[in-house]
Amino acid sequence: MATTVRRAVLTLPAAPLGPENPLPSLRPPAEVHTLDERARGGLPRDMARQIGYEPLRSLLPVRLRDGYGRERAEREFDSIVIENEHLRVTVLPGLGGRVHSLVHLATGRELLYRNPVFQPANFALNGAWFSGGIEWNTGATGHTTLSCAPVHAALVPAPDGGAMVRLWEWERLRDLPFQVDLWLPQDAEFLYVGVRLRNPHERPAPVYWWSNIAVPEEPGTRILAPADEAWHFGYERALRRVPVPEWEGADRTYPLAGAYPADYFYDLREGDRPWIASLDGAGQGLVQTSTGLLRGRKLFVWGAGAGGRRWQEWLTEPGTGGYAEIQAGLARTQLEHVRLEGGAEFSWLEAYGPLAADPEAVHGPDWAAARGAAGAALEAVLPRERVDAAYEAWRGRADTEPGERLAAGSGWGALEVLRAGLELPGTPFEEATLGEEQAPWLELWRTGVLPAPGRVAPPGPSLVATHWRDMLETAPADPLTEYHLGVAQWHAGDVAQAVRSWERGLPLAPSRWPLLRCLAVADALAGDPARAADGYAAAFADLAGETRGGEGWAAAEYALGLEAMAALLAAGRLPEARGVWDRLRPALRERGRFRLLAARLLAAEGHVAAARRVFEDGFEIPDLREGEETLSEAWADLTDHPLPARYDFRMRPPGEGEAR
Repeated sequence: MATTVRRAVLTLPAAPLGPENPLPSLRPPAEVHTLDERARGGLPRDMARQIGYEPLRSLLPVRLRDGYGRERAEREFDSIVIENEHLRVTVLPGLGGRVHSLVHLATGRELLYRNPVFQPANFALNGAWFSGGIEWNTGATGHTTLSCAPVHAALVPAPDGGAMVRLWEWERLRDLPFQVDLWLPQDAEFLYVGVRLRNPHERPAPVYWWSNIAVPEEPGTRILAPADEAWHFGYERALRRVPVPEWEGADRTYPLAGAYPADYFYDLREGDRPWIASLDGAGQGLVQTSTGLLRGRKLFVWGAGAGGRRWQEWLTEPGTGGYAEIQAGLARTQLEHVRLEGGAEFSWLEAYGPLAADPEAVHGPDWAAARGAAGAALEAVLPRERVDAAYEAWRGRADTEPGERLAAGSGWGALEVLRAGLELPGTPFEEATLGEEQAPWLELWRTGVLPAPGRVAPPGPSLVATHWRDMLETAPADPLTEYHLGVAQWHAGDVAQAVRSWERGLPLAPSRWPLLRCLAVADALAGDPARAADGYAAAFADLAGETRGGEGWAAAEYALGLEAMAALLAAGRLPEARGVWDRLRPALRERGRFRLLAARLLAAEGHVAAARRVFEDGFEIPDLREGEETLSEAWADLTDHPLPARYDFRMRPPGEGEAR
């Protein structure tokens, strides 16, 4: 059977993704994978240097995606199916190019954890993310902002003369393009994946990459990698070297051996073949390997505790099997970013396929024998030299221009390529992909003037890179330009200039609330909660007087209402917080975040029993953040009773780390 590529439709029970949050992300990202300078003191020098190298300090210009829900209905997703006589691969170009499924045809075995539903949750850097399959994570520490976004896809000739699927996009946090090429050689039992990250700029850039592979989690599943030590990172935010496989009385290579979620970054010896495998009780499962540049390997486990089990239920369909994650990255840990010089690139090849090894050795007490058996089985079915040769053959095709288009991504890459006159062979960002969001910025670049919108609506997304900030500074200073200029200045760390720009825009602004909200955030982060509360009250009152029908206005009212109520509660301004609640449209009051704020407001007003009834009646917060302890903290403020299981999302032992 020759390798085939075809379009298909995948139907899943799916929650609505909803609109983007129209408020610019001025607060630092709530990333849990962080270490302070003191904690880096005892680490290897190169690791400490890369952990401290340009960590992400802002999500701008990307917007938050927090408008999703949890009511699921059947939905069709465009997919691309790559198939030969051994494997069937299903790719979702509309969802970050995620590999949804990898089926071994001879046995009918699904090698990945294939989520039976599409349920967004708050795990991506910008919010919406979903579990399952193979995810391509680039940008900065955490799940990519492209998790639920479309990427470009097209056919390209494969190195063996067959068909190859190319995925590519412009990653906006670091302003870098990337490509992922997937193909199945005609007689191969392995999916080959060629990856290239390029820096087309003159300046160096921090780079991050982790291929995130969800695998079925069963009691007998063991994760194997060629390492005797690992770097353990838990949600108490400490990184420490631990032995593999046993640590603190348990074999941590079995995902269910621990109680709490944790990362284990395996410390592979330089020069050794990099690989990681997930094998069941019979010694069968999935293996991933790569060329040497992709040196990092990781196991993420949810653990067997109540919080981890609750998260597993939250991310999929209750009653279905759980999953663990095995991952492969550019650095030893996910806390690191790697320097990519201007004009340079990183590229490598990965391979994914079935693996079978002697189960007695795989699950025996001798760790060296266990990983040796898996490594030997891999070498027998896919020698290292074959992977290196496939990489060299692929590099000769990496610049080949794509043929038939299979899917379209965003227009942001086209805007940057057009502005800078970039040449990126193999990944064309064509003017035809420019859309409504890019239109005002294209006009700014061409004319020096940011055009006024044609209709009254919340402001569109801001651009914050140095070249766009320079253009905004020389454009006519109307209120909308001052708004976007302030956002760009804020991103650059020039807080005083940002505040001045927003204040200059206020007197003539037809809509004052976007500027007032930015100023309120600045006051809050400056440590002035009273002034921030004043700003939020004024901003919400202005929005409430202007708001119209439509998804964009509802998203603005939702996002600003949440921030305003939280700020007013923090300042002890209970009547004004109640006033925001009273002015909300009824549908918004039923959403989980507002139900929690209602309980907090009732408790602050002295109605503790009524606040407890909010919990007893039940509610869900669709965008509950990874590591967030809001629910357990609010419950503890209301009662001494044990936290109900439906609200238990705790990811660390009690008393460790800081509540988030």
